[in-house]
Amino acid sequence: VTVRFKVGEELSESIVKVHDKLQSNLDKMPPGVEQPLVKPIGIDDVPVVTLTLWSETQDDGLLRTLALDVLQRLKEVPGTGTGFVTGGRKEQIKIEVSPERLAGFGISIEEVANTIRTANAERHAGNIEGSNLSMNVYTGAFLYSAQQVSRLVVAIRNGMPVYVSDVASVSEEPQDTDQMVSFYSGKAYQGEHPETSAAPAVTIAIAKKVGSNGVTIAHNILKRLESLKGDLISSDVHVEVTRNYGKSADDKVNELLMALFEAAIAVSLLCLIGLGVRAASVVITIIPIVILITVWSAWVLDYTIDRVSLFALVFSIGILVDDATVVVENIFRRWLHAGKTTVEIAVDAVREVGNPTILATLAIIAAMLPMGVVSGLMGPYMRPIPVLGSAAMFFSLIAAFIFAPWLAMRVRPQLRALEKAERREAKLNKAIGKFYNPCMRPLCTGGKIAKVFLVTLIVLTFIACSLFYTKDVTVKMLPFDNKPEFNVVINMPEGSALPTTANVASQLAEVLKKIPEVTALQTYVGTASPFNFNGMVRHYYLRQNPWEADIQVMLLDKTERERASHQIAVKARTLLNDFIESNAELKSSGVRIQVVEMPPGPPVLQTVVAEVYGPNEEVRRQVARDLTAIFEKAEGVVDVDNYMIEPHQYWRFEVDTEKAVRRGISVDMINRNLDMALGNYKLGDVKRAAVLEPTFIIIQVPLIARSEIERLEILPITSPTTGESVPLGELGRFAKADAEHIIYHKDLRNIEYVTGEMEGRLGAPIYGMFNIEDMLEDYTTPDGVVMSGM
Repeated sequence: VTVRFKVGEELSESIVKVHDKLQSNLDKMPPGVEQPLVKPIGIDDVPVVTLTLWSETQDDGLLRTLALDVLQRLKEVPGTGTGFVTGGRKEQIKIEVSPERLAGFGISIEEVANTIRTANAERHAGNIEGSNLSMNVYTGAFLYSAQQVSRLVVAIRNGMPVYVSDVASVSEEPQDTDQMVSFYSGKAYQGEHPETSAAPAVTIAIAKKVGSNGVTIAHNILKRLESLKGDLISSDVHVEVTRNYGKSADDKVNELLMALFEAAIAVSLLCLIGLGVRAASVVITIIPIVILITVWSAWVLDYTIDRVSLFALVFSIGILVDDATVVVENIFRRWLHAGKTTVEIAVDAVREVGNPTILATLAIIAAMLPMGVVSGLMGPYMRPIPVLGSAAMFFSLIAAFIFAPWLAMRVRPQLRALEKAERREAKLNKAIGKFYNPCMRPLCTGGKIAKVFLVTLIVLTFIACSLFYTKDVTVKMLPFDNKPEFNVVINMPEGSALPTTANVASQLAEVLKKIPEVTALQTYVGTASPFNFNGMVRHYYLRQNPWEADIQVMLLDKTERERASHQIAVKARTLLNDFIESNAELKSSGVRIQVVEMPPGPPVLQTVVAEVYGPNEEVRRQVARDLTAIFEKAEGVVDVDNYMIEPHQYWRFEVDTEKAVRRGISVDMINRNLDMALGNYKLGDVKRAAVLEPTFIIIQVPLIARSEIERLEILPITSPTTGESVPLGELGRFAKADAEHIIYHKDLRNIEYVTGEMEGRLGAPIYGMFNIEDMLEDYTTPDGVVMSGM
């Protein structure tokens, strides 16, 4: 469920309110109805550090157990938030019942389950008093091992006990594989195992608490991790840092701080050259004062000092000194003309330039503030720039009128120094005038030259504007960033099996690992890689189906490679598409891929998104299919997909209610028996001393029997009224049915989505939109509506 909040709302408090409201409604659900887990996902749940544990000697079950221990230790670091482990198989007591043995003994799978449930229970029966003592009385006991489970008596047949081990195979082992995480070393891998492919792996993901410093927390997590190596983490288990947002944030902040320092130095040098030492010292001193006051205003306005707010300060450096420069220049000029350096003259000099200075500053603020009310995702993302930029301009005006005159009085020069500066400035003006006057005088006095210049200026302006139309100059909202990673999202046709998806992901990973800048890759099949801010918006964390996978591609640090991450991602897309086209088996499988980069600005659903509304689902979906074909033909649009599912089937057991009622068997009983037979049905857990993840008792039919669904028809169902055992096949039949389409809603209206990414020189979304709109001219929908564009 996607929940939107109004701009300006406190996000954390709003999420808590939504969670409490949903939970209160769930508490009102009828007893016996399984309640879904309500866990709102917000920006504070995005992991700042992910660690991939992989080994060539240990399986993913042992790796998961180790990862849980490591996560427990890392969570001891102050400031850490939500943590989880992706991949691996959980330990469990697996009871795999044989349909044939159950039928032979006439025992239903539900009887086996009830036997285990009742044996794995303990309750307080009461208490007794005697001999001056009061003692509690407990009845029952808990199960602790697979051997105890196997020795439980299910029934008596012919005077002989039937044990669980007689009708089922009982073992303690990792669960059946429903997700796979693998590690691959890339061409630029610098570790000890450069030729690693498809090594079992699990990934630990850790977020930070709200308001904590991600840089410090990430550093402390990695420091704690180093202390665990050789102690908790054995030498045959390797750890790769696959995400470190603390480092990336620290690098970005340091870059902006360096840019802030460089901008301040550049402005200071210009002031020294143009104003002289005394006047420049007044103007230069204004810079740190205004910056510190602006930082204070960020605290008052509840803005954090992050990359965007630092950019606002860098942006403002150049215009912070304007007001002070005008004021100081005019004070020194008036002192020179008056022949004395008095306070009265300084005050009058400030008054003389006060109104135009105030007007100029307010004009700049008025030009910046509208950016702060931009709607959509870009508004809140870019808002610190107009807010803090306007605050810096306002405080620079105050400093120019208050601090600059006061400091100018403290450093006021001797009249001889002012006269000397005037003579030096006069010589400079004379030298410049030799070139400036001959050029500007004909243009200012009119005549043929002035008219030609005016016409030429107008023509050049139109030519410059036409460069956007001719696409000689391209437009884009934000430039591509240079990230240390990107992802490849893999979508197989709905209904594809997990091994098929894993095989495709492995083949694509082998292609990607040959890229020179790739250090490592992790494939996630049947599960999602730890989501980032982009994945949070796109709901990648919900990708848990066997036909869904993604590959996380790790790159060298940007200082160690020549190509930017966007260039590498474009190359990767070309390599993968060419590989799929050249492989007949892959091409016929219907695999679809998307190369996903972290956007430089706020994350969005996709670069180009078409929302299709319609009078009914047939028209809506047909238009979406047609739009998908148009997207694929549009220039620059790649990774085209839609949110509609491919036609696929599933099995349904159709109960013959008349036969079932005659045998005294309810539909609910049949459903329960099938639920237990078809995999991963939990009967409780075995009690261990100290575990980080419960070891559940699972009952199911073996996978080989579940794959032959006809074998389930011999499962016996015991009638509670007559005690008669009836084969499942006599109570109904298995039949295939077509899967229904997923229904998406937006603003209470049914909707279909068609999406695509942009690539190439014209990589801005606006070019893709224009191309698609041109192709939609005169398009007629199935219900006869002629479209003239989106």
